[in-house]
Amino acid sequence: MHPVTPAVKGWKVLVAVIAVVVWNSADEVRDLAGLLGASVWLYVVGAILLVALIGFGYSAVAWRMTRFAVTDEAVHLRTGVLFRQQRQARLDRLQAVDVVQPLLARILGLSELRLEVAGGSGSAVSLAFLREAEAEQLRAELLARAAGVHRSRRAAAPSPAAAPAPAPDGAAHGTPAHPVAAPAAGPVVTAPVPPGQEPDADWDAPAPVAPEQPVYDVPIGRLLASILRSSASIWLVVLAVVLVVVVVTSGEIGSAFAILPGLLGVVSYTWSRFNRGANFRAAISPDGIRLRHGFTEARAQTVPPGRVQAVQITQGLLWRGRDWWRVEVNVAGYGSGGEDDTQSANVLLPVGTRDDALLALWLVLPDLGTADPRGLVATGLVGRDAADGWAVAPRRSRWLDPIAWRRHGVTVTERALVLRSGVLTRRLVVVPHERTQSLTLAQGPWQRRLRLATVQLQSTPGPVTPHVAHLDERVAAGLVDEQATRARVARAGAGPELWMRRA
Repeated sequence: MHPVTPAVKGWKVLVAVIAVVVWNSADEVRDLAGLLGASVWLYVVGAILLVALIGFGYSAVAWRMTRFAVTDEAVHLRTGVLFRQQRQARLDRLQAVDVVQPLLARILGLSELRLEVAGGSGSAVSLAFLREAEAEQLRAELLARAAGVHRSRRAAAPSPAAAPAPAPDGAAHGTPAHPVAAPAAGPVVTAPVPPGQEPDADWDAPAPVAPEQPVYDVPIGRLLASILRSSASIWLVVLAVVLVVVVVTSGEIGSAFAILPGLLGVVSYTWSRFNRGANFRAAISPDGIRLRHGFTEARAQTVPPGRVQAVQITQGLLWRGRDWWRVEVNVAGYGSGGEDDTQSANVLLPVGTRDDALLALWLVLPDLGTADPRGLVATGLVGRDAADGWAVAPRRSRWLDPIAWRRHGVTVTERALVLRSGVLTRRLVVVPHERTQSLTLAQGPWQRRLRLATVQLQSTPGPVTPHVAHLDERVAAGLVDEQATRARVARAGAGPELWMRRA
């Protein structure tokens, strides 16, 4: 890692220690200053310097003990001083590669490389910090190796004197072309690579950065207007008014502390929406969907195609006049790390027009498996009742959901299961058949009495929770059985993980 890494990481610890000490010992320090005079501040400064020296010293030792290595199969990371840890991120399980630049690292020209793999919480591998150019180059290298188009000379080049062996049978069918060992006297060979995607001849040659084509961006004015038109802004105004009224009526500033935490929470949420949605741009490239965004913390994401598990398009009540929509996705590896994932990593479009939302959906699923995809999506976004093949909640479900029962619906295409719901907040969820993890048929006591049931599709952690409520119980049971069959058939015919080698 870069030698400045200890300073970039250590300042947060120093600030946290100072904040805790000031918060818990401010009164004691003032009392001590009254007894000892101004000299007490010399001890305070000395204590801060000692804490900084210890913290930065430990960070420097940890930096010296951190090493990483890249092979054709995985990225290996070794860390730890007292307790050693070695982690491995398999490239065939790579879900996304992000280049993250916190504010201080951005000023210093450094970047953090985050590798998201298919795993639970804490499965991501972080390489922090690298020079910005090195991080970009390493990202291109990892994506190329994960796609199978840039392999080492030792793994890809057969002996010149040996006759090439025939390609494995699976290569003709689009299966991953891993090296196949010949008999003891034969060479090591690989499957043929399409023209223009041959492995580099030299072991140390860097992988070329894939070109990209811009698709859409989010103007800063639209982002600010969307935040002002959100429920968070309404709560911010309400809490601010309540805070002023409480202080004025009570005449004591201390009475505002009961409301202040809620107000700060709303302010933090609003700032996060702006900070992570600013400068948002989306592009397509051979190595995946590229997303760049961030105001104080710049983030560049690369999500390989086929890694998205579910897509959700939503529209709040205050966005209807402008016909704005938000697009979020579930990606294996994202969604397990808390607020940062749900507010940033899983967003494909923070706010955009309907055409922008359709473009975002086509990036993930170019073929919906229907003759009229735009009409299907339009019916899912704003439609009601049964139309164009939608199975909807029966009229008797109005006793359980008197407002939104006409919006509950589901339809099936050759490629995906499409679900819609919501009246105040409209939702459309698209789940490719091969990404269906499991299915649940749920029926509460009132649903049993009304012969209704809810179908739930389990997906990877994230903001999208695919489900459709209050269907007729026979329709729901048939949907579960049929979708299980569709998912099994779709997974059996799914393409290879090495997406750049597809025909």
